[in-house]
Parts: sequence; C-alpha cells; structure tokens
Amino acid sequence: MQNRITGLFNIRYPIIQAGMVWASGWRLASAVSNAGGLGLIGAGSMYPDILREHILKCQKATDKPFGVNVPMLYPEIDKIMEIITDTGVKIVFTSAGNPKTWTSYLKDKGIIVVHVVSSLKFALKARDSGVDAVVAEGFEAGGHNGRDETTTLTLIPAVREKLDLPLIAAGGIATGKAMLAAMVLGADGVQVGSRFVASDEASSHLNFKNKVVETGEGDTLLTLKELAPVRLIKNKFYLDIQKAYADGADTEELKLLLGRGRAKKGMFEGDLEEGELEIGQVASIIHNIKPAARIIEEMWAEFQGAKKEVENL
Repeated sequence: MQNRITGLFNIRYPIIQAGMVWASGWRLASAVSNAGGLGLIGAGSMYPDILREHILKCQKATDKPFGVNVPMLYPEIDKIMEIITDTGVKIVFTSAGNPKTWTSYLKDKGIIVVHVVSSLKFALKARDSGVDAVVAEGFEAGGHNGRDETTTLTLIPAVREKLDLPLIAAGGIATGKAMLAAMVLGADGVQVGSRFVASDEASSHLNFKNKVVETGEGDTLLTLKELAPVRLIKNKFYLDIQKAYADGADTEELKLLLGRGRAKKGMFEGDLEEGELEIGQVASIIHNIKPAARIIEEMWAEFQGAKKEVENL
C-alpha cells in the first residue's frame, strides 16, 4: 500500500509501533520494521548510554527504517538528541512537551519529525512548529494521556478537518478493522501500542504481558490527572491511589505515593501488585502473546478483508 505515511517513512504498511516505556527496545523495533511496519525505540525508559546501545543493535538487526520516540520531559534530553544525531537515526517521534523546542534542530539534521498530540489544539501547534506528521492519540490509549479525554473516534476527524499533514491515529487500535475505521475517519496510518506489548519481542516482563492478556473490559482507568494523566490496570497500587484520593491527598502526597521507578517495577520487573501497569482499554480484546511479525501480518490481512467487505456494502 502506498500513501502519505508509507511514502514518508519508506515502509510497506502504514503501521507504526508505539515507543512505549519498558516495552519498546531494539528487539521489538527491529522485528516490526523487518515485518514492514515502522518500529520505534522508546527512549523514555532509557539512560543515554542504554539508548545508544539499543540504536546500534537495531541498526545491526534491520536494514529497514526505524525511529526513536522521545518524551521531551526527559531530564537528559540534550544527551538523547546528541546520541540520535550521532548514530544517524532518521526518524524521531516527540511527545510530552512543546514540539517547537527540538523540531527545527532535528529537521536541520535531515531527520523526519513526528509529534504525538491528544487534542486539535496541540495538533495545530505541532503543525506550526514544522513537524512532518502528527500522531493524534485518543483517550483510550495506555500510558500517559491527554487531560481532555477526547476519544479516537472524535479526535481523528476533528484533526483531519483542520490539518493537511500526514495523520497517524492512535488509541484503541489493535486490529485491522480498527485500522480501517481510523483511516475512514481521515487517518493515513495507525500507531499501535498495547497490542505490541503482548508480543514476544517486547522487553516488558512476562508477568506484565500475561496480565495484559488477562485484562478485561473496565479493568483500566485514567488517573493521576494532577501529576500526569495515565491509564493503568487496576491493581493494588491503583487501589492505593484511589484510597489516597478518598483521604483527600494533595499533589505532594500523590507524588510521594508514586515515588520513583514505579513503572519500571511493574512493567519491566513484573511486580503486578506494587508496580504501575500502563496499558490501553483495547487490552480487553488482546488474548494472546505472539511474534510482532504475526501481529502485523494479521492486522494487514484483517484490514484488507474488512476493506473488501465495506466496498461490497
């Protein structure tokens, strides 16, 4: 399939694997890229030297395009950007910050820049900063999310109406049918996170992957809006947060409860009780762990089949 997303990234399918913390290392990124999608290394959970190692290993594991996702609130962002340019990374997805801060710098180095947004307002700001494409991520998504709680079904057509840039839909997309729906609404491609967490190549702990597979409808909820909104699986840590709210906890008390390394404890180390377990609502329809290449193959086949069904209506 050739469209604005496959052309921009020089990939076979308009499927991007999200740069998820504690899940998106070089193994997953290279597997997705080798299968025809665009793999992303998630820099948000990596020290600079670790990121360099992942980039170099990914370059050895695939000759296909791949990128790096960079949350711009990262404390060592200068070092991260230096490593990205030094190692010759050609695609960067930025998130969690002002796209104006780094877009010009990256584009001057010949790097394709994509920014992740959760609202039309921020999509327009990303456009004005000069990005090459935008990821519009709906409220259904896992991990850190927008405060406005705009769903993907509403967000994509709203952004498409005002934005002429290549548009990537994210949030609640784990199947070919969902991919087709997003593209009918105006997206040129999709970014998939939760489905790739439950893949063989994801660096997240097997305990967490199995928990994702077990997660049912209503088992996730957006919380901690006072700090940074995040969608979590309901576990002991989540219940502790709810108790803190009931007891009238202020922002400082919530920060103390969150502490440091909570996401690593849950998603990378596999502590399902005290860890932060970030996943999207779509986990309720993810029922198995499988290779990333098979995920892409099945998504694409379902997309093609659903497209034919719609054409015959």
